[in-house]
Amino acid sequence: MKRLVMASAACAALFVAPASAQVAEPRAVAERVAAAVEENFFDEQRAHEIAAEVRAAAGAGRYDVSDPGELASALTATLHPHDGHFRVEYRPPQPGGRARPQGGFGNDARSAYGIPSVTMYPGGIGVIDFRLLADFNPDDLAAKNAADAAFTIVHGSQALILDLRDCAGGSPTMVGYLVGHFVPEGANVYNTFHAREGEQQETPPEPPATGRRLETPLFVLISGRTGSACESVAYTLQSAGRATIVGEPSAGGANPGGLIPVGDNLAVFVSVATPINPITGRNWEGAGVQPDVSAPVAEALTRARTIALEAALRAPADDSAAREAQWALDSLRAESAAYPRNLRDYAGSYGARSVAIESNRLVLRRDRRPALVLLPLERDLFAVAGAAPLQRVHFERDARGRVSAITLALVDGQEFRDSRQN
Repeated sequence: MKRLVMASAACAALFVAPASAQVAEPRAVAERVAAAVEENFFDEQRAHEIAAEVRAAAGAGRYDVSDPGELASALTATLHPHDGHFRVEYRPPQPGGRARPQGGFGNDARSAYGIPSVTMYPGGIGVIDFRLLADFNPDDLAAKNAADAAFTIVHGSQALILDLRDCAGGSPTMVGYLVGHFVPEGANVYNTFHAREGEQQETPPEPPATGRRLETPLFVLISGRTGSACESVAYTLQSAGRATIVGEPSAGGANPGGLIPVGDNLAVFVSVATPINPITGRNWEGAGVQPDVSAPVAEALTRARTIALEAALRAPADDSAAREAQWALDSLRAESAAYPRNLRDYAGSYGARSVAIESNRLVLRRDRRPALVLLPLERDLFAVAGAAPLQRVHFERDARGRVSAITLALVDGQEFRDSRQN
């Protein structure tokens, strides 16, 4: 069976045709689309029915347009309701004759092999951002090495978040490899792809190089842009009871395949297989992966970090890890807390530090260092927002109730106290 590429239904945007591009025989193109579906779509009976629908629409003149972009759109409108991946694309030749990557995936170093960022947030919350699941094989391990590097960076995390909100699709090989980090060896959790020519499993080709994370709290972020292979990661881990899915329902494209040229720089994406999960007995086609915790896309990471910190607090590695998780959690929660009205009580100079009011919030300054935004925890006690949540600021009051000193406390126990000068 051919190696599968799971391109996202979310990647179905068509290229705009140059004004000079024309299709001389659109009905001939439609016939080649119908033939490609009939010969390759994974469900042979449905393939004949879909092909017949395309031919009937062509006979009725529905595709009698000369603009290739319009023709692609018209054909896609017929095909897409039958499968989340079905689409026809117009792909004008690249300048210099360069080949365009199938499915739109830049499986190379310029795209960081689909992993643009890896972050360790305060409190030991690791986040790996995947934008595609790049393929690898024994002759080309670059994408696997990139994934291994990402997992190495977050090796010390107390909880882990896979951010798939903008992950369009990719390789079932990478799906299996990623899932293998979180389930025991030999676990029967991987999808089996059923095609006309046989079956192919998503079982990982080898164990994770950085070891398995069987007990680490795991969260997966998804959105309507999460497609195909990226949906498979979320669906498989959710079905196995191994991850909490956070965000909005995913795109709903389960069936992998590839682009088949049909002439005039047009190509049709045909699904050649369908995955079946051994736990659910089905897949996510159409419905998408449903989140366990619903959250708007823009808020999903903060929501997941909050839940992850709560999970880390239930089983911290040690007292220091627990204190870091608690301070980081307090800071996150304080971002939405009501701000006190008596800001003028705190503004002033405190030795080398100063506190000012900016945009109705308190900021702490020292020298040329970037200002630290203070977030209220309780009366006279503030967390520090952003990159420094493992710091706290406590204001002291004298016998008359006037703020008289400031103490900057670090999570490791260090404290720096300064008296107020004005």
